[in-house]
Amino acid sequence: MKKILIALSVLLSVLVLASCAQLGSIASYSVSESDLEQMLAQQIPKLTHQATAAGIPLRLQVDKMKVAIGPDNSDLVRLDTSASAVLSLFGLSYPAEMNLQVEGAPYYDAEKQAVFLRSVNLISSNIDAAGYRGNLKPVNSELLQLINGFLADNPVYRLDTTNPTMKLLSQVPLNMAVQNGSLRFSPSN
Repeated sequence: MKKILIALSVLLSVLVLASCAQLGSIASYSVSESDLEQMLAQQIPKLTHQATAAGIPLRLQVDKMKVAIGPDNSDLVRLDTSASAVLSLFGLSYPAEMNLQVEGAPYYDAEKQAVFLRSVNLISSNIDAAGYRGNLKPVNSELLQLINGFLADNPVYRLDTTNPTMKLLSQVPLNMAVQNGSLRFSPSN
């Protein structure tokens, strides 16, 4: 009986060590800027909003996004967005092209297995509409509210649990670190 208990405890120890070794061999998983861009490209159809800026009704549609992870050695994610808008004023519609640049701190929500942007700041905003070219400083706070509202509900990345590595990693508590050009996920110690 004693030999059986010793054999079972040795077998259990080997299994635990093998599991730790397997998790150690896939100690991290990286998400690149292009991975985030692909995920955001799938969400672009959701990025059409009817809004009001400085009392002027507008329909805003995001056309494309470019992602920079860790720009200037920061712990932030920067989104460069090109959007088209239709401004409605005095019963007429005016088309406009807008470029917005925002950056925020990525946050991993383990329950939703997704990365969200928090503390979003509007870096720059420009418009080209009906012969006017300039920045959108007068409506920056309203644009920022619109962007924050969207990013609060929509992740910039959702973990791909069909990937065996991510499926295994998603079963344990994860740390997320921003590196130049990628988000790196690793098991918490």
